[in-house]
Amino acid sequence: MQQIKIFKSIESELGTLEDDINSWMAEQGVSVVQIFGNIAPQSPSGPGMGSFSSSDVLVVVLYEL
Repeated sequence: MQQIKIFKSIESELGTLEDDINSWMAEQGVSVVQIFGNIAPQSPSGPGMGSFSSSDVLVVVLYEL
């Protein structure tokens, strides 16, 4: 039976997100079918409009037990 697991983080913490996903896969012993994701575009922040906040990152793992 296929199931999904959703991971959410921010762009500036991608290394931690990768570690979380890899640890979860190893601990659960899942068979990954597909991994896909999205980085949400962000609007400039602040009065100068020159800096951007970190974008939201969503990763979906489709797996089988």
